Amino acid sequence: MFNSTNNKRTALKVAVTAISVAGLTFSPLAIAQEHEHGSDTAASKEVTGEVVDMMCYVDHNAVGEKHGQSCGAKCIKSGGPAGIVSDGKAYLVVGEHKPMNDQLAEYCGKTITLKGKMAERGGIAMIENAEIVQK
Repeated sequence: MFNSTNNKRTALKVAVTAISVAGLTFSPLAIAQEHEHGSDTAASKEVTGEVVDMMCYVDHNAVGEKHGQSCGAKCIKSGGPAGIVSDGKAYLVVGEHKPMNDQLAEYCGKTITLKGKMAERGGIAMIENAEIVQK
């Protein structure tokens, strides 16, 4: 007769197979789209401002060298998001697909110049592929 357990197993196998095939089919497109943004070097700009740890900056507007060299540097070294504030606008700073915390921690509370691609997603302004400009 009818074995409902076998039918459920078969339906589950078909569903898992279909999802796997769809994932394998579309994943190269997603990866290509993700890496496409790095090819536009013409949009690279320089921003000069104060390096901040974004947690304290957003939470209680913590800026300045006193905060930066005590709490701010520790927060950035511990993996907290790093940013730069320029002309009253804060930017999240992202390196080449990775955080720049080790490089930016020593500059927290100080003014530096960064070069990178300006972007905004979900209302968050950021500098992608950032690098510190030595002047």
